[in-house]
Amino acid sequence: MKKSLLLALLVLLAPACRLAVAQKVQVQAVTEATPYTFLRNGKVAGPATEIVEMSLERAGLSDWRISLYPWARALDLARNEPNVLIFLIARTPQRESQFKWVGEFMKMEYHLYRLKDRREVTVGRLEDARNFSVGVTRDDLRHQYLQGKGFTKIVVSAHNIDNFRKLLAGQIQLIPLPENDLLDLCAETRTDCARIERVLTLDELSASLYMAYGLKTSDELVERTRVGFLKVKADGTVGRLMRLRP
Repeated sequence: MKKSLLLALLVLLAPACRLAVAQKVQVQAVTEATPYTFLRNGKVAGPATEIVEMSLERAGLSDWRISLYPWARALDLARNEPNVLIFLIARTPQRESQFKWVGEFMKMEYHLYRLKDRREVTVGRLEDARNFSVGVTRDDLRHQYLQGKGFTKIVVSAHNIDNFRKLLAGQIQLIPLPENDLLDLCAETRTDCARIERVLTLDELSASLYMAYGLKTSDELVERTRVGFLKVKADGTVGRLMRLRP
């Protein structure tokens, strides 16, 4: 009789125990500095950051921290450490099996830009761009894409702002960016965007930006976060915030 009562009690308490364990999990959310994720008064802020915070809250998680890193470091953490949530990561066929995908923030379209007065940098198709130096962020989608297309004149930096300054200084000839990122880089460097000209849209590179965990994270935590994200997306918050200009 006592054993039966004990067994029944354990069955009743099991969901609460699992919830308590899940709530004790510490999530480390990581990304790079972008127009949607940036430091404000020493704290990571921005529209995408707000979405991550709300998703974790609605997942019933209370212990997390959000950090900005160079993109290569953020990728390394997500791939090799459990409970690391990387966000604003492009979902590509090459990455599909490397992560557990949580939810989509937005679709992103990339373009190649040059300085307007660099008329010798003539690009009518992707093959033409191989003749010129291109600045990319280490290990991000653009870096991997151009390498895969046989580009050899790739100049790698830790941050987009470094590449943009190299373009302005004439140290590189092309830079692949979404239009929103270009506008923000112009504002940050006090550059007249009329000096920059789009020469080619990288149709194959267009991709959706997601939040995702690495393979070492439990399926339970992934699903809890996915449910939290879907609650945020269902009421239109994700779309509204990602349309905001910082």
